Amino acid sequence: MIELKTYFSKELPGINRFLESETAKLDGLVQQVAAHVLLGGGKRIRPILTMATARALGCAETNLLPMACALEMLHTATLLHDDVLDGAELRRGTRAAHLKFGVNETILSGDVLLALANQLGASYGKARISWLLAEGIMATATGEVMEIATLGTPEVDRQTYLDIIIGKTAKLIETACCCGAVLATDDPAAEDAAGAFGLNLGIAFQLVDDALDYVSRTENTGKAVGGDLREGKVTLPLILLLEQMDGSEAASLLAKLRESTLTDQEINSILATVDEKGYAAATRQEAADYILKAKTALAFFPDGLEKNVLEQAADFVLAREK
Repeated sequence: MIELKTYFSKELPGINRFLESETAKLDGLVQQVAAHVLLGGGKRIRPILTMATARALGCAETNLLPMACALEMLHTATLLHDDVLDGAELRRGTRAAHLKFGVNETILSGDVLLALANQLGASYGKARISWLLAEGIMATATGEVMEIATLGTPEVDRQTYLDIIIGKTAKLIETACCCGAVLATDDPAAEDAAGAFGLNLGIAFQLVDDALDYVSRTENTGKAVGGDLREGKVTLPLILLLEQMDGSEAASLLAKLRESTLTDQEINSILATVDEKGYAAATRQEAADYILKAKTALAFFPDGLEKNVLEQAADFVLAREK
């Protein structure tokens, strides 16, 4: 992954400087809340995907930072809102913004970042970009609503699970790639190929995330191990476990998830079983299938550095441990 690492090393300083500059323009407490998460780390994979996709398709635009960083701002806004909805205590290993600054302040700061991202995207004067950003935001919000709805009635439903991860994660990664394509060309086929790459990459990204939630250490992910299970979320590792249980056992576990009555001992037992039975590994294998689809979509792209970077980004998503 030498080309990917080199590409990140080259582009990250500019991305971070732009984010710092835009954050510094925000007012008062909003600036503090936004900086807490936006400047508190992160892989910056969405900005890199935006830039690499644009260049891979022959983009003549020289200033890609506003568009690339708009996607990072959208992502950060969703994190601020998600942590409030989930009651999360940690984000990237530090105290969640809503606990440090307050719930209302965090929600409104997320709203400001949504508005700023749209403003940055609109600066390119392409109506299609504004439409893509709006669609990405709407899909993300819809995915989150679907996830909240399932907390009240958890069930073993792979299609519902897939719909949720497409909405809350994959669509925004798809949006990043599509925006890059639109900066490069008006060819719908190019946007479709970029979108197919981003969507499948995004699904794989969330599958790996869900696998890591069951087997990773907190210091690696910055989140508590088993957080999804404690929050009552039915993700693929748990679905695989439930599918192997008899009917009464599965019904009992789902009832405890619905009622939030799982004990720490039961949670630790489930985490151990998922690991021992290979359900986290099976979830990664499912992610590998989507990575293959993502790479297939890249056949449309001309050979070159950026295409190699995108291929290696797909490999990175599958191999990551945090």
